[in-house]
Amino acid sequence: MIHTINVEHLSKEFKTPQKKEGIWGSLSSLFQKQYTIYKAVDDVSFSIEKGELVGMLGSNGAGKTTTLKILSGLLHPTKGTATVLGHTPWERHNDFRRRFSIVMGQRNQLWWDLPAMDSYLLNKEIYRIPTNRYKELVKKLSERLEIDSKLSIQLRRLSLGERMKCELIGALLHEPEVVYLDEPTIGLDVVAQHSLREFVKEYNKEHDSTIILTSHYMEDIVSLCKRVIILDKGKIFYDGNLEKLSSSVGNDKIVTLHFKEEISSEMEASLSPQFEKISSTTLKARISKQEAPNIVSSVLQSYPIDDINLEEVPIEEVIREIFQKK
Repeated sequence: MIHTINVEHLSKEFKTPQKKEGIWGSLSSLFQKQYTIYKAVDDVSFSIEKGELVGMLGSNGAGKTTTLKILSGLLHPTKGTATVLGHTPWERHNDFRRRFSIVMGQRNQLWWDLPAMDSYLLNKEIYRIPTNRYKELVKKLSERLEIDSKLSIQLRRLSLGERMKCELIGALLHEPEVVYLDEPTIGLDVVAQHSLREFVKEYNKEHDSTIILTSHYMEDIVSLCKRVIILDKGKIFYDGNLEKLSSSVGNDKIVTLHFKEEISSEMEASLSPQFEKISSTTLKARISKQEAPNIVSSVLQSYPIDDINLEEVPIEEVIREIFQKK
């Protein structure tokens, strides 16, 4: 079966020269250099089908950005193979470069001192986009992102959220089949984050494009991705359904008790330390799924309860605990 993205036993090592302290250390390193080998990506294998929107998670230094750089041809791997749309990325054939795009939230790809529209014209010529199609796409994308009135303003005069929207338009003008989004919402306010999420969701659905999204914001992943790949120290820790991750690892429930009257000090003392006081009439606790029915039943028999909420543990807490345990 031919996958849109196929990665097999991919590894990337960086060799960093070591320098000893002091002037004698500097002189000795000129004649006898020592190196530290750092494995950014370590024997990673996965495949992604056409139209999938996959989230890639991991702490800083886990290998997310390095993996995307290899898949976009910016880096050569130390070992392993990878194909994207049938091409080997680091061979950087023109046919491949016309079919993918990468957006890095911490890097500007448009010209800093020019309006976004000028950079778009350059992209139009590079990718040989027909004039009518180019005008149609700029209008459609800018109106959808509510940024059409800002395209004639120098990029450096725009807010961070406005710049990111402009970057996204520039990356999509040639209608790529594969899109890599590396921390696209980093530093943005809540409104801008929500706007970009909705745009990415609609774009993926409308164009059936294959998207890999990395983010430190769990809301990005939860709202957009059904499948996640979790990297830890360059290795794949988990690759599968996001909901299954929560159910297989998270064995607890969040229980919230709403009382009909204010919680007395005696009631609070009898239910602590398991339950934490949230307000004058509310207690909350994290309890194992096995214990939850008995505890809730006991509380109902002993106290005047107005309402009870049972919720799953948020996925961001589950993932955070995974890395803390490791």
